[in-house]
Amino acid sequence: MAKKLLSDAGRLDAEVSVVLTDDSEIRELNRLWRRLDKATDVLSWPQSGAEEAPSPVGSGRTSDTLPDILGDVVISLDTAARQAAVRDWDISDETALLLVHGILHLLGHEDETEEGASAMKVIEEDLLGKPLEKV
Repeated sequence: MAKKLLSDAGRLDAEVSVVLTDDSEIRELNRLWRRLDKATDVLSWPQSGAEEAPSPVGSGRTSDTLPDILGDVVISLDTAARQAAVRDWDISDETALLLVHGILHLLGHEDETEEGASAMKVIEEDLLGKPLEKV
């Protein structure tokens, strides 16, 4: 799924670092970087063109001779497990969805508006091959 998403975006050679963690660690990252003191399912930090502080995960290297580093995605497996149970999915399906969601953010998509969230959902459903219900 992630490979198809990157290919469709013309970034097939891009690298994404992925961290699988728990609610405690993602809550701390969310508090430090977004000033939201709560656990979340996925966070992402772009490495190129970012106007905010660099990611706590990646090195932020950019050069013509270095790899195309798209950014970093951090997923809470605790939250993924709860959301998978609500959707009656396997945790691997939920983790795949969260990875796709994080990569979409790295590619510049937003979900703060209804229009942006709808556009992301269409791509996610297409890649996953199944409808998504809110959790």
